[in-house]
Amino acid sequence: MDEYAEYIYQRRPEYRHLSAGDMTVQKDLRNSLNCKSFKWFMTEVAWDLPKHYPPVEPSAAAWGELRNAGSDMCMESKHFSSGSPVRLETCLKGRGEAGWSHGQVFTFGWREDIRLGGPMHTKKVCFDAISHNSPVTLYDCHGMKGNQLWRYRKDKSLYHPISNSCIDSNPTERKVFMNTCDPSIPSQQWVFEKTNTTVLETFNRNSN
Repeated sequence: MDEYAEYIYQRRPEYRHLSAGDMTVQKDLRNSLNCKSFKWFMTEVAWDLPKHYPPVEPSAAAWGELRNAGSDMCMESKHFSSGSPVRLETCLKGRGEAGWSHGQVFTFGWREDIRLGGPMHTKKVCFDAISHNSPVTLYDCHGMKGNQLWRYRKDKSLYHPISNSCIDSNPTERKVFMNTCDPSIPSQQWVFEKTNTTVLETFNRNSN
């Protein structure tokens, strides 16, 4: 991978110290065949790959726990698999149980989808909603926007353009679902633990 190996090490530092063994034979074969460099492959053959899989992960717009302003409860997925519902549960932060690997950490990333996990270790499941009034569920991330495209607006609502609705919640039933947008009701107001204002403004500007 030549210099491109550094991108791997930046994402997975633990790989840097792993030994691949003696690569002399493979390197000699590469030289004897006059093989092109990995950079040539990336620029001439897989030139569109960085668009979908950038070497350096772009900054996320928001991440951490996703707390409801009305109930002070947090979104959670107890199961990290596709098809799992997103529910409302007591927030773990401040109770000594919080970590970047538990089910209350989400990332609103550069693909404009919301993924389970922290920015450096997101899972491959995303917030998904079929239509207005449907529950919010985790499904395999497809990166095609559509039903997995979200907007985090200044009124703290999580807007779903394809259904023209917002994420709502019922703390009594612990349900998280789509509903007609009403920024005045706290059950539709969500607070990410951390936000990047510059990235959020770019997302919202590009949506107009």
